[in-house]
Amino acid sequence: MTLLDLLETTDDFLWGPGTLALLVGTGLFLTLRTRFLPWRNLGYALGSALGRDARATTREGDVSPFASLMTALAATIGTGNIVGVATALVAGGPGALIWMELAALFGLSTKLAECTLAVKFRRRNCRGQMSGGPMYVMRDGLHLGWLGSAMGAAFAVFAVCSSFGIGSMAQANSIAGAVEAAFGVPTAITGLVTAGLALTVILGGVRGIATVSAAVVPLMAVLYLGASLAVIWRCRQALPAGLAGIFQCAFSPKAAAGGAAGTALRWGIARGVFSNEAGMGSAAISAASAATDSPARQGYISMTAVFFDTMVVCTVTGLVLCCSGVLGAADAAGNTVDGAALVILAFQKALGPVGGLLAGVSIILFAFSSILGGAYHGEKAFEYLFGARRLLLYRVFFALAALWGAVARLETVFRFSDICNALMCVPNLLCLLMLSGTVARELQAFQPEIQRSSRKKL
Repeated sequence: MTLLDLLETTDDFLWGPGTLALLVGTGLFLTLRTRFLPWRNLGYALGSALGRDARATTREGDVSPFASLMTALAATIGTGNIVGVATALVAGGPGALIWMELAALFGLSTKLAECTLAVKFRRRNCRGQMSGGPMYVMRDGLHLGWLGSAMGAAFAVFAVCSSFGIGSMAQANSIAGAVEAAFGVPTAITGLVTAGLALTVILGGVRGIATVSAAVVPLMAVLYLGASLAVIWRCRQALPAGLAGIFQCAFSPKAAAGGAAGTALRWGIARGVFSNEAGMGSAAISAASAATDSPARQGYISMTAVFFDTMVVCTVTGLVLCCSGVLGAADAAGNTVDGAALVILAFQKALGPVGGLLAGVSIILFAFSSILGGAYHGEKAFEYLFGARRLLLYRVFFALAALWGAVARLETVFRFSDICNALMCVPNLLCLLMLSGTVARELQAFQPEIQRSSRKKL
């Protein structure tokens, strides 16, 4: 059995019906347990995330709430939104996009819960910096003694491995693929440059990562969304047929009988988690660094990452691929075009060489920002296991993982990343279920603040 065969077998097992049911079921349960507050207060959350107060650092914390959100978005708005959507639609059909969206609706509740708990149970490390995340919640919030400590340690190990997979290798692979497709640069050279640039930034710690993320993420989002809307406009005559294909693949009895609906569901949810990371607990790590006076306040701000990530960027990517007619395209060797190459092909078909250039630049920016966000999440998990004084060792290995990921096979990198995602999800979701009452009380206690804010606007 080859390495890829082993990864495929493990990936298919871990992302079986049990994990999917736990993931979506936890989001559904939290939505009901909190009386639909994540949905009811989405407008408040978006206003808070984009408001002036979110950029203040006067409260307890290391970085502003906005910078914390941008760090989380830097990790999530990356290859999952572009390459991940492409692989999902190639493997699961156009209907996978629908399941991404439906999973994201309940992912709002999951993200809100894990980020609220992270702020509630955060603490300062030996360097005076905020440290938090699911590992601290499991150890200090569950009150299960050695079992809570064991869960926290297991999550931290999985988070470190995930940072090497989804945070480093997958992103570097996408950068290398985009640069090779757009400019013809060998993947090894791109990997070396990517690893060097990533190491330079992450050596600056959370403040350096947050500063770069706050500047790069909004810029790259505007660039990509603008180019994507131009593609959709150019292909607007094919848009109705593309939308019909999406819904037919996801829900039609004929597709279900043929197994297409089940495949779409599996790939849609798996790639949705790969993209917005709701349920993985990684965003909670960056949320814990925010300067805020309320766990719920930062929880709502952090929750908007799911909205921006999946309901905006992933949706636009899916529509670009479906209406441009590139799904199922083959290269000169007869192989199905997938990943970054498929997205670049869609932009080139609609906008010509300029479109391919815009797609390539967008993928590079998205993926590099994800490397920075993934590095922060991983090093905080590494710090939980080994202390803050050994972080240089982690940062060097993280950069080396980017170098290796750039030259590895796309399927191998994504399978490994999927496995790490699933291993992070299980202990985190169990913790959220056990502490759902704590989350509900925090949100209910904060509800008068939201009502006062609404009255002031009126």
